[in-house]
Amino acid sequence: MENKEMKHYLEAAERSYQWHQRYLKEMKKCRFDTIAVHGIYSMQEALDFNQGSIIEPIYMSTSQTYRDANEMEAALSYQIPTWCYSRIANPSMYYLEGVLALLEGYGAEVDASCIATASGMAAIQTAVDPFLLPNPKDPSGPVNFVAPPHVYGGTFQQFAVRKETERNITWRKVANIGDIAEWEKLIDENTRFLYGEMPSNPGQAFFDLKKVIELAHKHGIPMIVDSTVATPALMRPLALGADIVVQSVSKTLSTSGFGIAGAVISRKNLTSNIDNPEMKADFAMYCKTLPNRDNGPNISPMNAILAINDIRTLRMRVDMQSRSTMAVANYLGNHKHIEQVDYLGLESHPLHKLASEYLWLVDAEHDELYGQPVNRYGHLMSFRVKGGARAARDVFDAFSRIFRATDLGRIKSVATIPAISTHSQQGEEGRKLADVPANLIRLCVGAEHPDDIIADIDRALAVLDGNKVFFTAPDFSAGGASSASLRK
Repeated sequence: MENKEMKHYLEAAERSYQWHQRYLKEMKKCRFDTIAVHGIYSMQEALDFNQGSIIEPIYMSTSQTYRDANEMEAALSYQIPTWCYSRIANPSMYYLEGVLALLEGYGAEVDASCIATASGMAAIQTAVDPFLLPNPKDPSGPVNFVAPPHVYGGTFQQFAVRKETERNITWRKVANIGDIAEWEKLIDENTRFLYGEMPSNPGQAFFDLKKVIELAHKHGIPMIVDSTVATPALMRPLALGADIVVQSVSKTLSTSGFGIAGAVISRKNLTSNIDNPEMKADFAMYCKTLPNRDNGPNISPMNAILAINDIRTLRMRVDMQSRSTMAVANYLGNHKHIEQVDYLGLESHPLHKLASEYLWLVDAEHDELYGQPVNRYGHLMSFRVKGGARAARDVFDAFSRIFRATDLGRIKSVATIPAISTHSQQGEEGRKLADVPANLIRLCVGAEHPDDIIADIDRALAVLDGNKVFFTAPDFSAGGASSASLRK
């Protein structure tokens, strides 16, 4: 029976919805940088609800209160907008989700929505698990998905261990990602989605995304793309027809390194062979209000706001770091101690031409500096040191300005050896499939001047000639001492 006392709240919610839709329509007319700076936080909201604050507030509260039982009932039955409890939603989370949905759909007539998660790995789980449920008509029947092995090590583990080993869901690996026929031969009636990470971490794997999207839709299944390295500043898979984009917001989007975050951005009315109309109509909202409501992997308010503040400068950062990375790659490509440089920006890279069809600096043609479309290839690269694993470790240990850490996308340059860090758990065979040899160093170029990054690499490579490293950190390891404690 309709509760007539709820009418006031339902009508107010409808007015709010209509105003918000008009505001989003206006924001979509703005350039990428304007959207990144303002997102969905309006001056009207600042004045009406947030004491005039020009920056999105951090709502450090577990839950919201309601005016009366009618408002609570309408809210918790999802008849009116609500955030009710921060495990499910929160205004700060909402601001992050709003700006990411607008940026991923930029430049195309794509109606997208977003759910922010506590990490990139939580985002991957959120994106794939709803498609991997047993078939109600055949609960014990086979379920599979198709994806290349060229993925981040944590993704490899989630697919190979959490899905395949523990849940008996088959991961069908595409070895030759440039061969569309190989993708297609792995698809059958039990395939739930196609998945790809591009450019891949750390090997820079890349495939013809438009063709793989067409293939997915030909078979009535969604295409899921991890676009963490590219970000919407260089590539927007939803605009190309993909159904879902995964972002490890912790990385390039959130360059400061202050917090961990992830996001799933989905087009509405996506393609799927799962008989779930609600899920297909608005996948991100479905995840927010149902599976993630119950499982609780969503983001904290503080991390959401920290990410928003970094996103405001996304395009200019990606441009600068891409140019610096190109300079470093060119330097390494001519070095006597380097066996191979993996960077899509190099014309010598076998996938350079294909990557150049997809990776464009957004709005470069409207930029006074460029005035025309410009290719950019991101901050992630890797290089292989001659002399094998031992030589790579010696060079790695000799860095003095480039941080040794399992991180990427930072404002500071960071390097790691994936074979002993990010990809160590997947084993030798898994690393071979993903082309991650022991002598490969992954480098994520930060915002330092490229001359200084190159100088640090040059000093480090000099150890292979028997030269000493000029800057050596003091040994604070004895007794657990640190530089901070020794200064006391």
